[in-house]
Amino acid sequence: MPSTLLDSAVFRDIFTTPAMRNVFSDENRVQKYLDFEAALARAQAKLGIIPKEACDEIVKHCTADKIDMVKLKEATERIGYPVLPVVQQLVKLCKDGLGEWSHWGATTQDITDTATVMVLREALEIVGQEIDGICDALAELAKKYRDTPMAGRSNLQQAVPITFGYKMATMLAGFERHKQRLKELKPRLLVAEFGGAAGTLSSLGKDGLKCQEELCKELKLGQPVATWHTIRDCIAEVGCFLGLVTGSCGKIAFDVKLLMQTEVEEVYEPFHEGRGSSSTMPQKRNPISSVYITAQTGMVRQLVAALLEAMIEDHERATGPWEIEWIALPEIFMLSAGALAQTKFVVSGLQVNEKKMSENLGITKGLIMSEAVMMGLGPTLGRNIAHDMVYDVCRLVVKTGRPLIDLLVEDKEISKHATRAQLEKMVDPANYLGVAGEMVDRVLAARKKG
Repeated sequence: MPSTLLDSAVFRDIFTTPAMRNVFSDENRVQKYLDFEAALARAQAKLGIIPKEACDEIVKHCTADKIDMVKLKEATERIGYPVLPVVQQLVKLCKDGLGEWSHWGATTQDITDTATVMVLREALEIVGQEIDGICDALAELAKKYRDTPMAGRSNLQQAVPITFGYKMATMLAGFERHKQRLKELKPRLLVAEFGGAAGTLSSLGKDGLKCQEELCKELKLGQPVATWHTIRDCIAEVGCFLGLVTGSCGKIAFDVKLLMQTEVEEVYEPFHEGRGSSSTMPQKRNPISSVYITAQTGMVRQLVAALLEAMIEDHERATGPWEIEWIALPEIFMLSAGALAQTKFVVSGLQVNEKKMSENLGITKGLIMSEAVMMGLGPTLGRNIAHDMVYDVCRLVVKTGRPLIDLLVEDKEISKHATRAQLEKMVDPANYLGVAGEMVDRVLAARKKG
């Protein structure tokens, strides 16, 4: 019976995705062990280390469907690691004792680490596709709403006007950086492991590095400059990368939740009949994907800390920290896949309420434009004097509930330096958007360039 949300028949496709679950399945992991064994046999046969006949026989049986998973489970529980039981079954599948040439000069961790790298290669393809989808959706939003004014917010208070396109462009810029990070980390991460017992390839003598090179070519992985059995920075790096990526997902989710509040109502998650409804309050339209993203990203950050803990390993082969990765890596990737999928769903179908954005710009009776007025009066009054004068008028707005424009016009000192027409221009949000539009254009141009 499934016992976690990642395996639950009810929740599993909410918190992760079928594609990522398949990448980290037992069957795929075992197939990667066998891919290593087949590649090692081909490399060693090419170099004359093992007979060509043995290579052909070994490769013929390196498919996961030939492995008895029940026996593998039993042997793994007894031995402590799954690689030796897989090799034992492979040896028995081969005729005439030719299977004895399999796993020649390798050790359990060589196969485990290289299999992990191959699994991560597949997993990162999924991550990259999801990031691309999010970038596409954010780019569309940034372009469409480039000049749509809304309230910018600081400390949860209205600050100055921005545009919704600008808000989306800032998020897009972050995800474009994630694409670059992914490109940069792959050459460091996608490196094979083949060092033998203590990493020196001593069992292969002078052929060690040649064999390693041929193995890496077979697997289409980078060749390490030195064995990395207990040097785990690249594994930790990919976890930290996903911590950053899901952090950006969490940022989007947080803003969407805030903008969906009844008192705000500027955006909504995509609509589906009954989605977000309450069991007792018929009027409710709760955020759903954003809530899941918050939970997923919070867990990813905790698990990334576990990967950093796993870096502290003893000597040339570790006693425990390595196994932390076995637990944490699949969960990090599966939760990240879920968060990315939910984020793509949200931004691809986000419902934007331009009318409400406009209305909310006016709820403070013009106070959101106080900086604009201060800066407009600054050249004639001096910035500090203008600040204090506008501050006093703002207090009157709060006290009386009257519009800022009327009280500015009525102020005898301010009216000496600006006409009503000039003040009306100062309090129009559309006239105080700075270079929001240009920043949108810059982000979109940078994305197009590369």
